[in-house]
Amino acid sequence: MEFMREKVVVFTGAGVSAESGLRTFRDMGGYWREYAIESVASPEGWKANPQAVLEFYNERRKAVLQASPNAAHLAIAALEARFDVVVITQNIDDLHERAGSTNVMHVHGEILKARSSVDPFLIYPLATAVIEMGQLCEHGSQLRPDVVWFGEVLPEDEWNASVRVAESADVFLSVGTSAVVYPAASLPMMAKRRGAFLVEVNPEPTALTEYADEFLQGPAGVILPQMVELVRGVRAIHPA
Repeated sequence: MEFMREKVVVFTGAGVSAESGLRTFRDMGGYWREYAIESVASPEGWKANPQAVLEFYNERRKAVLQASPNAAHLAIAALEARFDVVVITQNIDDLHERAGSTNVMHVHGEILKARSSVDPFLIYPLATAVIEMGQLCEHGSQLRPDVVWFGEVLPEDEWNASVRVAESADVFLSVGTSAVVYPAASLPMMAKRRGAFLVEVNPEPTALTEYADEFLQGPAGVILPQMVELVRGVRAIHPA
């Protein structure tokens, strides 16, 4: 595989964070305590029981703070030594940043931030792992997690920016994502239609696989470090 293009866009999903021990939504068994996942990750759930929603995300936030970047995160950051790299992630953790990636776009929000429940543009970094009932924004409204819930649309400015980045790619790496959650899942094909070389890295084929120019099957934490060695001229990739 020739991998000598200039602009590299890396699109990551839950599979990358899972290798750091962070469970995906669906890996939580369908229920969290006595609540369905949608009931603690939707506008309707927030309206019905904001305390349960805050508790759910407080637990997830604590898990993020205890996790460490894995080999995939570190390999993606290492690509910056050779290429102009932008990471577009569906993940709400900060593991890309902690690994050293300097240009990261979070299309589904960031769990280590809070935002106003009445003004989505009022966003605050969190000093602790918890958001409590009674913590208010400057307009006097309860703070909520800065994440995009089921049934919510992506912020227009951030979505448009991610589309522009995807369409500017020479190489587009889709890593650890099932490519079924829209509209984010449309980014790989947007890039390909604009001429990007599309590479998918996943343990199993997905809906995107048949369109990829290269499918590298295996864990991201194994494949991506090999890819970094490839672009450094050390040795070739031998996918599982």
